[in-house]
Amino acid sequence: MRHNKKINHLGRTNTHREAMLSNMASSLIKHKRIFTTTAKAKALRKYVEPLITKSREDTTHSRRVVFSQLQDKYAVTELFKEISSKIGSRPGGYTRIIKTGNRLGDNAAMCFIELVDYNENMLKGATTKASRTRRSRKKSTTPQAPAAQEAEVVAEEVKNAE
Repeated sequence: MRHNKKINHLGRTNTHREAMLSNMASSLIKHKRIFTTTAKAKALRKYVEPLITKSREDTTHSRRVVFSQLQDKYAVTELFKEISSKIGSRPGGYTRIIKTGNRLGDNAAMCFIELVDYNENMLKGATTKASRTRRSRKKSTTPQAPAAQEAEVVAEEVKNAE
């Protein structure tokens, strides 16, 4: 039985797991999307989302707390300057996991984990999609037959000639 065992240890010791999650979190912050296994992505989401929430308040203390987790000053700078300004109004859920299938070698479930506000393709699709409220048919605007178009052109030429 696994009562009260919420942490997925990922088959690693505590120090190895913490170092791996720290490296993955800094890679996610720098590149905005990484490709990994689903189990690691779910563990990374629990690790990185509190750091992103902490970055919303740009104080020396919050920078030091985040740096103690990431150990990468470039990732911390990127997080506090660019990412925190873009996700300032979002109440949570900063990452998205998209499953991509199984790996060929060992059949491990693979996925992308990405920051939500940085996927331009999904943002375009969300803004251009319009919802229809009525189920009535649209009036079709079929183009006129070629003979009718020629007749209109001839009629205009006759008017211009007079």
